[in-house]
Amino acid sequence: MVGAGPTGLLLAGDLAAAGLRVTLVERRPADTGTLTRAFGVHARTLEVLDARGVADELAGTGSRLTRLRLFGRARLDLAGLRSRFPYLLVTPQYEVERVLRRRAEEAGADFRYETALRSLRQDAEGVTAELDGPGGGTSTLRVRYLVGADGLRSTVRELLGLPFPGAAVIRSMVLADVRFTREPDDPVAVEAADGAFAFMAPFGDGWYRVMGWDRDREAPDGEPVGLQEVRDIVHRAHGTDYGMHDPRWLSRFHSDERQVPAYRTGRVFLAGDAAHVHSPAGGQGMNTGLQDAANLSWKLTAVLRGRAPAPEALLDSYHAERHPVGRAVLRSSGGILRLAMADTPARRALRAAVTGLLGAARPVSDRAVGQLTGVGIRYRAARGAHPLTGRRAPDLALEEGRLYELLRKGMFVLVRPQGRAAAATRAPPASAVAGDVLHATWARPGRGTTLLVRPDGYIAWAAG
Repeated sequence: MVGAGPTGLLLAGDLAAAGLRVTLVERRPADTGTLTRAFGVHARTLEVLDARGVADELAGTGSRLTRLRLFGRARLDLAGLRSRFPYLLVTPQYEVERVLRRRAEEAGADFRYETALRSLRQDAEGVTAELDGPGGGTSTLRVRYLVGADGLRSTVRELLGLPFPGAAVIRSMVLADVRFTREPDDPVAVEAADGAFAFMAPFGDGWYRVMGWDRDREAPDGEPVGLQEVRDIVHRAHGTDYGMHDPRWLSRFHSDERQVPAYRTGRVFLAGDAAHVHSPAGGQGMNTGLQDAANLSWKLTAVLRGRAPAPEALLDSYHAERHPVGRAVLRSSGGILRLAMADTPARRALRAAVTGLLGAARPVSDRAVGQLTGVGIRYRAARGAHPLTGRRAPDLALEEGRLYELLRKGMFVLVRPQGRAAAATRAPPASAVAGDVLHATWARPGRGTTLLVRPDGYIAWAAG
């Protein structure tokens, strides 16, 4: 594993918890500080973390927001989500890394900090990686599979020779953590006016994350940001700067939209920002990477344990399922960003029409919330499959407990009706199962659907 950000940490923890030997290589030192760009954890990601027993701890570190405001007119309501986590959790990325690092360490993952990947070569049996360690030492590591979760400037992707098509879509965005004298009416809001837009969200401890952009100022990433520049942008977009003061972090960056064409190359996989990057609009970057890891980890586990009926097809399904999700996130985050950057009367009229539709049409709003939070993501099922196949399974009430508590065992869960009805239900085909199966029963009588839920919380097979 290369890269000890959230994606690599979750994947390493899953594999180690399954009893597999995992080495995680990270160029940075173990202590990387406490200031990061990612700040939001969406409902689907919290469900993924719940299946690993760390969601409730993480949920205690930030603020829970049930309403998002877009451009004054549209309010997206998260409180109605069918989830244990019907909110956006605003918490720093370092808190996510903290709980995932501890889990991976306790499971036995081997961490090698201040170590960089120099080269890799793969053959029919595995991958050989040459590493540069601390103090200039070199070493060779032989592994069955290698995963690059090493970010935008992925060394793994470069060594594979894979293109990363796309372009910078916005430059000179400013980022700040500040305090406000006056609290906003809507704690999470995106507003745009007078050639500027600004987003803000509270961490819950008195600090706010602010991002903004000024059409008339395009400075290089390395140019320092002053608090007055942030104040001016927020005032133009929101009509007030909320009396912001005492910044603890000020930064400037640009945002790319890119996606690698193949998430798998032989025995090497890419995940997270190594595979896809997009604008920060919607806060979907870290969330998408964590869900990449959840999709890949159980498949690698099944193959390495010899439990996959068709190993190559199962590993190929990682790209087949996650590449379309990455592409959809590029579209949705890019759409929000372009609405914010609207610079002509026609584009501003389009923004008003879109936000008006989101505010007035519940089906449109629900679909947007599903995409943003990840609960609406589904994977394509084979022709003729049950309509539930490929859908996310909510946290079902079972006689044995909550579904996501059972998923902490890293197994498939077969949910059957109660009593006599269970004996009459069909068994899932062997091709649908790639690992051990835990049997469970609906908590309520009358539930007649049989479900086979994958370790990542998606329905692999169903029978009515």
